[in-house]
Amino acid sequence: MGMANMIYRSHPWHGLSLGPLMPQIVNCYIEIVPTDTIKYELDKETGILKVDRPQKYSSVCPSLYGLLPKTYCGHHLASYCMQKTGLKNIQGDGDPLDICVFTEKVIPRGDIILKAIPIGGFRLIDGNEADDKIIAVMADDLVYGSLQNIDECPQRLIERLRHYFLTYKDFPEKTTGTVQITHLYDVKEAHQVIELALQDYEDKYGSTSKPENFW
Repeated sequence: MGMANMIYRSHPWHGLSLGPLMPQIVNCYIEIVPTDTIKYELDKETGILKVDRPQKYSSVCPSLYGLLPKTYCGHHLASYCMQKTGLKNIQGDGDPLDICVFTEKVIPRGDIILKAIPIGGFRLIDGNEADDKIIAVMADDLVYGSLQNIDECPQRLIERLRHYFLTYKDFPEKTTGTVQITHLYDVKEAHQVIELALQDYEDKYGSTSKPENFW
């Protein structure tokens, strides 16, 4: 590791890798935890976690929520979304691929990195943008760590997560929603979505390779 890496923190999106066992086990950067009443998100330019907005109403994310490093929602993911849904004129949302991580542990804050095991995902479309949400469990978690596929996850957890994404942008004066979840997909498709997001990142930013000893 060079001197610069010892002095400066790596950018959570561009400076980390998904890890040598991806897509079965992935490194992810957590922005929001279930106790947050503020919506935080990574500032793309600086790599610092910033306040996006207060959560104005009662909806809070029922899982850890963050992003997968060196992924991007671009034309590969958009094309796949159109193929699966039959919709037209879909584009990627231009952000890293999102991930929701279930754990029995109370993690008090975001701005952390952890290892997660993808088990499925939501095909979510916001307006005309593909905005998939990978669903995962924290590696070695005592309660959820043994889950291997989405059909093993308690249905009530999935429904809570679905409700959050379908309602968190709502407000009393709003009459129509722009967010739809067209599919809940399994672990095999989650791996495929991650691979497509890696391709999109490489097309946008270049090689995704990192030194073998990078965590």
